Amino acid sequence: MAEWPGAPLPAHRGRGALVVVRRSGKVALSILSVIVLGLTWYAWQFIGDPQAGFTTTEVFGGQQQRAKPLDGAVDILLVGQDSRTDAQGNPLPREVLDMLHAGVADGERQTDTMILVHIPQNGKHATAISFPRDTYVEITGGFGKHKLNSAYVYAYNDTSKTLQAAGNTDLKDVDEQAKLAGRKNLVATLEKFLGKPGMIDRYAEVNLASFYEVTKAIGGVQVCLKAPVQEKKSGVHLAGGQQTVQGVQALAFVRQRYGLPNGDLDRIARQQAFLSGLANKVLSPEVLANPVTLARLIDSVKKSVVLSSGWDLAEFADQMRGLTVGNVEFHTIPTEGNAVIGGADVLRVDQSQVQAEVGRLTSDGAPPPASATLPGADAVTVELFDGSGTDAATTTRSLLQGKGFHLTDDTELSTRSSTVLRYHPSDDAAVELVRQALGGDPQAEPDADVASGHVRVLLGKDARGGLSGQGQPTSTPATSAPHTTPSSSSSAPGTPATPPITAGEVPCVN
Repeated sequence: MAEWPGAPLPAHRGRGALVVVRRSGKVALSILSVIVLGLTWYAWQFIGDPQAGFTTTEVFGGQQQRAKPLDGAVDILLVGQDSRTDAQGNPLPREVLDMLHAGVADGERQTDTMILVHIPQNGKHATAISFPRDTYVEITGGFGKHKLNSAYVYAYNDTSKTLQAAGNTDLKDVDEQAKLAGRKNLVATLEKFLGKPGMIDRYAEVNLASFYEVTKAIGGVQVCLKAPVQEKKSGVHLAGGQQTVQGVQALAFVRQRYGLPNGDLDRIARQQAFLSGLANKVLSPEVLANPVTLARLIDSVKKSVVLSSGWDLAEFADQMRGLTVGNVEFHTIPTEGNAVIGGADVLRVDQSQVQAEVGRLTSDGAPPPASATLPGADAVTVELFDGSGTDAATTTRSLLQGKGFHLTDDTELSTRSSTVLRYHPSDDAAVELVRQALGGDPQAEPDADVASGHVRVLLGKDARGGLSGQGQPTSTPATSAPHTTPSSSSSAPGTPATPPITAGEVPCVN
């Protein structure tokens, strides 16, 4: 495959979403964001172009990359490949597999977790959505309904057999063509499942070795367990509480599937919690300001990462310049519990519910339909201060203008947790009008520094999904799957949703 062309990434623009990809009991961490957003011009100056040498794939056909979407957002599919080879197709050494408790490749070529990362045009917020491996869906290519993690392997095997039956005896060429067919079929299956053809813009794939190498390169990551854990299949043996893990035990921490109260959903929570710590570590001065550590990180990544060709990293980094770890959230699609279909253990989902939830998470606060003005709103001026960390101000401005309020220019604040309305002590009526327009019950505080006839709206993180008056809930509906530590392995409708993990935290998990 061709080497990656492109320009180096500027340091001040190197902040990005970090996501996990899982395999069938053998888990690989997708460190795409570490590469794309953590590598800096500083590293380039000291060790050369960090982008040279990456393996790429023409997963989107003859196009170097899909056309830029009209909304300017980027949707990246991150995949963990159950493979005992590196990115160039070379077998991993036996001693490496033994050290990683990899065992025999019992599910080779299965992509046992897929993560969709959505980054809006302004690059201020990133949402990572996990798709459990056992999700029961229609597989494109005429393969029927099966687990989502089989979309790749069905197309891989079919293409491999077809090429060999046609007389192709070059097994390396057969393997490359079959892998490409698998990647394309996985992308097509997910887009069909979500009802959004052409949604996915970029693709990244990692394998087993990448996780081990990257965690060692950066000197470990801080995690937290609610209780000590020891499990033979994954090789995990860790104490309870906060601790730093790397190499074998870091891989075991995110690999473990058996012995967890909520099975695969707890494993998703482990992975999301791990990435929270990884985000902090990779984007810290300890890594970014150390050319030796950066060199180790880059070298470890090149061994095992495959990226869709034609990705303009300079442009992508520019879009990411406002993103910080506190504005990266991890979610999981809503599920409806386990089932046995055709002898296989699967996870049931309501496709329409999944489509609605993914649509909500990737809507980027689209302006609501025009609505009638509020009597008296034209006498009130709103000063909008955006501390949401996203583009919530755009939605809020559109809403308030539609209601008849006058608005001053927006002012950016440091990210804050909750939305607050401030008003002159004599303007109770004005603040109530603004509260009515926004919906919900935002806190209101009298403030003599606010001019009469003005209301200051300080938007917080709770405005990310839109305040209730903007037509979207501020939290995940009760029917959604838990985002962190699920209270039930079935994720049945009605299970209370827990808040999403935000990168930069060190949450304790099962």
